[in-house]
Order: sequence, then C-alpha cells, then structure tokens
Amino acid sequence: MDSMQGKRAVVTGAASGIGLAIAKALGHRGATVTLVDLDQARTDTAAASIPNAHAVACDVANEESVEKVFAFAGNADILVNCAGIAHVGNLQSTAASDFDRLYAVNVRGTYLAMRAALPGMLAQGGGVILNMASVAATRGISDRFAYSMTKGAVLSMTLSVAKDYVAQGIRCNCISPARVHTPFVDGFLRANYPGQEAEKMKGLAASQPIGRMGTPDEIAALAVFLCSPEAGFVTGCDYPIDGGFLNLR
Repeated sequence: MDSMQGKRAVVTGAASGIGLAIAKALGHRGATVTLVDLDQARTDTAAASIPNAHAVACDVANEESVEKVFAFAGNADILVNCAGIAHVGNLQSTAASDFDRLYAVNVRGTYLAMRAALPGMLAQGGGVILNMASVAATRGISDRFAYSMTKGAVLSMTLSVAKDYVAQGIRCNCISPARVHTPFVDGFLRANYPGQEAEKMKGLAASQPIGRMGTPDEIAALAVFLCSPEAGFVTGCDYPIDGGFLNLR
C-alpha cells in the first residue's frame, strides 16, 4: 500500500471520474499528487479528499498553462494523462471545429504534458508516463470518428515515447478502457436521452461481454500498478481493460 511513498505524481483531468480515482489511489499509496483540471474550484474540492495533494487549474491545450503546472509541481516521477473530451459523430457529421477541439485537448494536451514532464524525468534519471487511450484506438466504433482519431494518436505517441526514452529510464504505457461508468456518462444520458436513462444504461452495460461498465476504481487499480516499481519491466504497452470488448465479442 505504500509503494508510491516519496513519489511525485501529476494527474491531468483529475477533478472527476477516472482521473480523480487515479489521483486518490496514488495519494493513498503515499505519493504526493498534483491534481490538474480546468476548473480551480472543482480541482480544489477533489484535492481536499486526498492526502498530500495539491490542485492546479490548467488548460492542457495551452502550452503556457501546462508549463506552469510543472513549474509548481517540480520534477515529476509520474505523469498520468487523463484529461480528455468526447464527441459523438461520424465523418459527415463532425464539423471541423469539433475535430479541432478534440485534437486540442486529447492529442495536443497529452503531448504538451509529456513534453513538459520530460526534462525533469531526464534530469533525475527516469520516470513513468501513463496515457489514457481507449478501445476506440484499435476498434472501429460507430459515431466516434474524431474521438477515435485522438485516441489512436495517444496510442501512437505512447509507443514512440517508450521507444525513444527507454534507455533514459522512462517507461511509457497507455490504458485502453471500454465504457466506464463516470459522471460524464450520467450527464450525457440526462442531456441526450431524458426519461430513457435506465434503458440506455442497460444498453451501455450490455456492450461489454462481461455485462456491465467498468468503474473508475478498476481503471485506477491498473493505473497504479503500471506506475509502480512492481511494473518496472513494463513499457511500450497498451493495456485494454474492457470487460472482454475487444476479444470476446
């Protein structure tokens, strides 16, 4: 339980959902965690529930904003990139503005955070980067054109960084969840299917062969392992955590 003692972690998208679950898991295992999200008040509230945690408001698509995070946090031993946004639409229905918005947060944001964390990791002789991809990176999913594009890019960046910096002691992996029950899912169903939430929730659960959606805590458990010394032989890997979505359908 104390395998993260003395480690310094930065988690983006940490005010809710998977990012918050990962930040809590790291903090409760001894890491000092800097929670990063767009809204300062929500990030402050999230950090208050975690020992040795700090909150920093940041627009991950903005280079100056990201650099301020690492100026505050110092050299990070661990970077977890969870900040991301979703979009429903195929090629025809995806406006250029939607495409650019998803690229800015999901791809550029991941790139900027990795690039900002890198000098500190190189200076101290190593570190761990964990990115949040998706089953959409490797499996065609209806009406997720722009989202799939961004997660495919996250997967490719992960493999490239792992290859380029393995000799410098930096491990880089990604996690590819299928559907996970987060506050985003509840909000999406309320906004788009009022009165049909329960029915739609059953459909989302049934899309995984295991018969339910994942939980943020389940994703966090895998994330903590991949960031821990126990995973010291693991780099350049994409880990599906999907209830059988990729291989059992």
